[in-house]
Amino acid sequence: MKTVGIICEYNPLHNGHQKQMRLVRQKFGQGTAIVCMMSGNYVQRGEPAVMDKMTRAKAAVLCGADLVLELPVTKALSSAEGFAAGGVAALDALGCVDDLCFGCECGDDNRIMSTAKVLLTEEYRQVLRERLQGGNSFAAARQAALEQLTGNAMPVATPNDILAVEYCKALLASDSAMQPLPLLRAGDYHAETPDAENPSATSLRKLRVQDWSEYVPEAARTVYWGAPTFALRYGERAVLARLRTMTDDAFAALPFGNEGLWRKFSRACRSGGSVEEIIALTKSKRYARSRIARMVLCAYLGISEETMRKPIPYLRVLAMNRRGVEILHRCKKTSSLQLVNAGATPPDLEYFRLECRCADLFTLFSASDSPCECQNEKKARIFYQKT
Repeated sequence: MKTVGIICEYNPLHNGHQKQMRLVRQKFGQGTAIVCMMSGNYVQRGEPAVMDKMTRAKAAVLCGADLVLELPVTKALSSAEGFAAGGVAALDALGCVDDLCFGCECGDDNRIMSTAKVLLTEEYRQVLRERLQGGNSFAAARQAALEQLTGNAMPVATPNDILAVEYCKALLASDSAMQPLPLLRAGDYHAETPDAENPSATSLRKLRVQDWSEYVPEAARTVYWGAPTFALRYGERAVLARLRTMTDDAFAALPFGNEGLWRKFSRACRSGGSVEEIIALTKSKRYARSRIARMVLCAYLGISEETMRKPIPYLRVLAMNRRGVEILHRCKKTSSLQLVNAGATPPDLEYFRLECRCADLFTLFSASDSPCECQNEKKARIFYQKT
């Protein structure tokens, strides 16, 4: 059985995501299995997901995925490089995924792969250091270094191209057997009005859930309507309470706080009146907003640099259909990581306690009209689509 992996967030899943799955099956046949490695309750941009992971996993299966596994929070809250490497490592560990499918703006797989190869060279790292020492932001330094070494403008300026390059870099660095399968991702990601066929999740999050109708598949609508919604603003006071009571040692242990950034962040936390103000006081030309937003969430959740660097201990199963069950049977023979059902207690109790803490703290981001109780991590049950 041909098996294709997709690293995703589905925050929320929309028409463009369903189209991606449809194109995969058009290429390889309707019998192709699709495994989604999906971020849980927190996403890479440094925010709580707009809906909980079980709701989003259910929507994914109803819209074409066969098996949805959770990308561990320590990988979901990483940089683009760490997010991609974590997703590739997780899919690779299954031992049965043939291709990794991802969207990209440039639509040129040769350019993406050649860029990834350059990023892995020592020559690139040296030029990048020189550019950073010159005061450039990381994004500007990376682009300038690539142009200096290749003589061309490389595809690292738009969100999906950046991730596409990181996916290919991770495939190369890990000597993965998975083959890259880039698909052209059309659409304007910053448009105020979403495109019905290829909307962006960012533009949808600016709308009320009730206004998503033409942008999300009908099957997803049945799941989204009435489901609790979440946002950072709803739990901002809880986040501020945590930030204002942290010690210097706790700040120093945070991920992304090297080169003294944690000190600047700690000062901002003690003077800023809102999360947005803390981010504004900390970010700079060199350190992007998304990096600081991830620091905020890691501080709130109690995730240290040491915890972030630990390898993936196991993979949690969130949703599946009958073909997903077949994949799980294969994984029993091929996977190097244990697969743990949603709600089940895994052998790594330390990481399980982190999962439970993150799930309980996630409930504080629920809208006031849809309060959530704690201990959902232990109560969760796999969604199974029988037909």
